[in-house]
Amino acid sequence: MFGRGKDKEKDDQKPEDVVYDALKPVAHALGRAVRELFLQVTITVDNVTVVMDFGQNPPSNPDAVKEDVEEIVKGLPKISTVTVIMTASKPIESQASAPESTPDSVPSKPSKPAAGRRPAPPKPKALPGVKHIIAVASGKGGVGKSTTAINLTLAFSSMGLKAGILDADIFGPSIPKLTNTQGQKPQSSQAGKILPVESMGIKAISIGHMIDATAPIVWRGPRLMGAIGQLINDVDWDDLDILVVDLPPGTGDVQLTLVQQATLAGAVIVSTPQDLALIDARKGIEMFKKTETQILGIIENMSYFLCPSCGDQSDIFGHGGARETSAALSIDFLGEIPLHMNIRATADAGNPVVNGRPMSKEAGIYREIAEKITKSLGI
Repeated sequence: MFGRGKDKEKDDQKPEDVVYDALKPVAHALGRAVRELFLQVTITVDNVTVVMDFGQNPPSNPDAVKEDVEEIVKGLPKISTVTVIMTASKPIESQASAPESTPDSVPSKPSKPAAGRRPAPPKPKALPGVKHIIAVASGKGGVGKSTTAINLTLAFSSMGLKAGILDADIFGPSIPKLTNTQGQKPQSSQAGKILPVESMGIKAISIGHMIDATAPIVWRGPRLMGAIGQLINDVDWDDLDILVVDLPPGTGDVQLTLVQQATLAGAVIVSTPQDLALIDARKGIEMFKKTETQILGIIENMSYFLCPSCGDQSDIFGHGGARETSAALSIDFLGEIPLHMNIRATADAGNPVVNGRPMSKEAGIYREIAEKITKSLGI
């Protein structure tokens, strides 16, 4: 795709190898091997996504390094856009503010916090152009959280709100599939921000838009948090009434990074009626309480199954458990979403039920839940 060179060795190179070779000067300037600094290069049509890891020694001028990488890659034939994801094992700000050492200087011992005191965590901040941010979370995987998140986003949009969704599940991103935007790559604004893709009247961004969907992501905590931080801080949403963040299951690094960096209007917990799912849902609720995040309510997904032939209701995973948990914890119960073929089929087709079958009973349930959330937020 980069054209045929005169050098036979270069003719035989893979496109990714051409990018790595072009970036060698950047890596060598930072004292790193090129494939150690640049963890991943993904090429799709005319877009190149580069994942950089600064490790324990981030430079004092990461933005300048990013600009150099973008300029070099854009200089390659047939490339129009470049997406650079930067990660590090410690905050870049702490490296930038550290005093420079000289050959004659004696390293001083790092200062310790006063006894009984811990360093203050970073303060969360509002995202430019976003009025309300809500997290959709679950303590356990497989409860339909992403399907719920995208349908709520579409329901907000159907109410006339400017809505967007951020896929914070780095290891299992599903929003590109649910929005039928697989293969689409985000562009960059003139200010160097990432522009979300658009589909069905909403804006969306996911790590799945930036790298090969079939490539496994094997990242430890620091790299993971760096990628999440960039998705939170480096996306230009322009003007949104509400941003839905689809969180991965659990109560780990991604959840903590989100609540530390972004001001949340609240969190919605998704669970099935099953006891095992409700146990993990309680853990998620306690995590948000400890971070002083408002719990907007609990949704019971896969609440029941209605036989399409006879109309009988079957409680496959039990029924009413989320409602009982809500009452026990004095949290709003937002509604019951059935286990229905329409929801599954439209999600698999990349046209979720609120948009794909807006007049269906299932779409109406999502809109009712969305209305309850907007009332809680005062929208």
